[in-house]
Formats: sequence, C-alpha cells, structure tokens
Amino acid sequence: MRIVAALVAVVLSGCSLIPKFEQPPVEIPAQYKELGPEERGSWKEAQPADALARGEWWKVFSDPVLDQLESQAVEANQNLKSAAARVAQSRALLGVTAADRYPQGTVGFGPTRSHPSAVSQGLLDGTDTKPVTIWRAPLTVSYEVDLFGRVSSSVAAARNDVAASEALYRSILLSLQADVAQSYFTLRATDAELGVLRETVRSREDNVRLLQRRFDLGDIGELDLARAKTELSTTRTDAIGLERQRAQLEHALAVLLGKPPASFALAPAALAADVPSVPPGLPSALLERRPDIAAAQRRMIATNARIGVARSAFFPSLNLTGLAGFESNELSNLFNWSSRTWLLGPLFGTILSMPVFDGGRNRANLNRSWAALDESVADYRQSVLIAFGEVEDNLAGLRVLSEQSATTQDSLTSAGRALKLADTRYRAGATSYLDVIDAQRGVLSIRRTDVQIAGARATSTVALIRALGGGWDAPVMTGSVGDK
Repeated sequence: MRIVAALVAVVLSGCSLIPKFEQPPVEIPAQYKELGPEERGSWKEAQPADALARGEWWKVFSDPVLDQLESQAVEANQNLKSAAARVAQSRALLGVTAADRYPQGTVGFGPTRSHPSAVSQGLLDGTDTKPVTIWRAPLTVSYEVDLFGRVSSSVAAARNDVAASEALYRSILLSLQADVAQSYFTLRATDAELGVLRETVRSREDNVRLLQRRFDLGDIGELDLARAKTELSTTRTDAIGLERQRAQLEHALAVLLGKPPASFALAPAALAADVPSVPPGLPSALLERRPDIAAAQRRMIATNARIGVARSAFFPSLNLTGLAGFESNELSNLFNWSSRTWLLGPLFGTILSMPVFDGGRNRANLNRSWAALDESVADYRQSVLIAFGEVEDNLAGLRVLSEQSATTQDSLTSAGRALKLADTRYRAGATSYLDVIDAQRGVLSIRRTDVQIAGARATSTVALIRALGGGWDAPVMTGSVGDK
C-alpha cells in the first residue's frame, strides 16, 4: 500500500489545473491610416520583441547636450530607481514562492514540562503520577506534495509577475528618455522664441529713439511716439513672461535628471534646424516593441496561472512531515545515542486533507480569479488601442506640422515685404505709423509661430518614437534590469 501511495503521489504531482492560455484576439490594421501609400510596407505577423534594447535613439538628433542629459537621467532619476526596486521585489517574491517546491526544515531546542495522566501511561485510574521535564533537540522537515499544481501555478504566476515588472521598467525607462528629450526641445524652442522677442525689443527701442528725435524736432506728433512706446512695453512684457516659462521648464528638466533645481542650469542655445524622419514600420510590429503592451500581456498570463491556484483549493492537499533528533528527561543525557528519536507523519492534524464545507469561499475565490482574468484581458486590449491611437496621433501631428511649417515660411516672406513697404510709405509721409506697427506685429507673430512649430515638430518626433516603443534598429539587450 505504501508503494502504491507513493506511485500515485508521483503521478499526481505533475497535474496542473491552469487553463490553457490563449492570446486574446485584437484588431490589428494592416497599415497606419496616416501614412501615404509610398510609406507603407507589407503586413507580417507580430512576434514578441519587447526584450530588445531600444538603443540610444535620441542620438539621431545629433545634439551632444541632449546625449549628456539622457545619461544623467538614467543614472539618477528617482522614478526609474523606484521601478528597478519593484523589479527586485518581484524577483524576491518569486524566490519566496518557488521555495514551496522544496522541503522546509527547522531545528529546535528546548524543554517542556508536563504532568501525564495515569491512564495515558497504562496505569490504573487514580494512580499518582509525577510531572516530568523533557528536553528535545529535533530537526523537523515538512514537504507539500504538489498534487494538483497549487505550488507550480503560484510559481508560474510569480514568474510572469517578474516579467511584467521588467517590461514596466522598460516602459518607464522609455518614458523618462522621451520626457527628457521633449523637455529639452521645448526649452530650446523657448530659447529661440525669446531670441525673437529680444531682437524685436532691440528693434523697437531703436524705433522709439528715432521717433523721439523726430518728435523733439517737431516732425511728428506725440501719437506715433506713444504707439511705438506701447509696442515696446508690450514686447518686453511678453519676453518677461516667456522667461518665467523657461525657468519652469529648466526646473522640470532638473527633476527628471534627479537634481535639485537650484543646482542645475542650462545655457540658452539654438533649436536644431532639422528633425529626423522616423520610419513607423508596420502596425503588427507595434505589439512586438511596446513595453507597456508586453507588461499587460504578462499580467494576463500571471492572472491565468492564479486560476490554477484557485482551482487547486477544491482538491486534496498532501503534507509530509518528518522529525528526527534527540529527546531526554535530563539535559546532560540529551545528545546521547540512546536519546535519539524520530517521527514520520503529521505532528498535528492529518497527512491528506480535502475541503468538505467552506461556506462557498473557494468557489467565490475561483470566480474572482476568472473576473481578474477578464479585467486583465480588457486592460491588454485597451493598451493596444491606446498604442495605435498614439502612433496615429503623432503621425498626423507631424504631417500637419510639416505643412504648417511650409506655409509659415511663405507667410513670413509676405509679412517681411509688407513691413518694408509700410516703413517706406511712412517715411515718405504717405501713411500713418499705425500701418508700420501692424506690419511689425504680423512679422513678430509669424516668427514666433515658426519657432513654435519647429519645437512642436521636434517634440512630436520624440512622441512618435515613444509611441513606437523606442529605437528601430537596436541590437539584442545584453544586460538586465538588476544591473541598473
């Protein structure tokens, strides 16, 4: 019977109640809507590739300052360190869960004092017995036979929790790199806009000085001078407001770098004139590259494995316990060979146990596990939809910004011509200074718009790279999250 029981235990130990995981279907377009026919490729089936390194994609902008900022952010950003710590926690929890696959042993030492009854000693009822002290030094070993896969299901769930936390780390890393790049380009666009305003301030200061001399000579009335001074003050006000915005951007960038704002300063510099073109690839490749989609998928698999844990609660559990050591009523004799003792079987309770009545607890827990799987599937599909939406948004944004940039250049040429004509006519006395002011306003507005569009193209390009999951031509990752 012992041999039969052992064979049954071995056979059942391979049993698992985890339902077969099937990737939930999602609608994947063959091509991106915002791409032209010449930019589209051939459809292919998605293959997991979230573990690939994303590369130093920001180097396509050829900006050494940005390269340095990205390195500093990866080294010191606190959100990234927090994400790495969560990965370490999930790996440790996997170790805790996996420990249940092995026997657990404890060593004890100490005395017990008891007063046995006469009957328990085989004596006549009423016989006087004396209290006894027993010294014990046992080694206790216990092991749960994984009959219906409770332990293996828990380990599978924990292993996928680790994979999800690692994918989430990569998602946070990508977001950090993109945030640094976008903040940097927004700051540079603000510098460029400030340059336009300061140049306009200098020009209007010259106009005010010229008009002041003409007014002093009696060539013009006070109205033209007052208008020129008003425009000068307005432009100065705009420049001061933009300086406040620049300071806030610089402070936000310092926080991303893990530095106090007081210890960080970035000298003004020009915004890069050209923005690289990013190949969006195929929609099916998006599911391969996005780390947040990978994290959602791992969470699905982990939730599916926990259904096996919930199912195993309906079936018997087999716990084996053994004890070996020394036992004596005298401490001096405790470790004598004659004091050895052993025990096979449960110290308390039974070896094989099975739930009979639990008030519906196990059924409710199983229903909760299925509902959690439904939730994770919905979260996964939503992540896919959001990813496709972000790519389409940024493709559309870049297309529109490119068109705006072209028309802005035409407008800038026309506005410059109008300003020249208005200034010539005013100097000839053919028109009022109000026409010159209107023309100056038009040039200033278009120049600021042109700079803003250039900054938006840079930040939208970064947003597209982030939406696509990072770089597009990187080698296989050789390090690990734990190395960070």
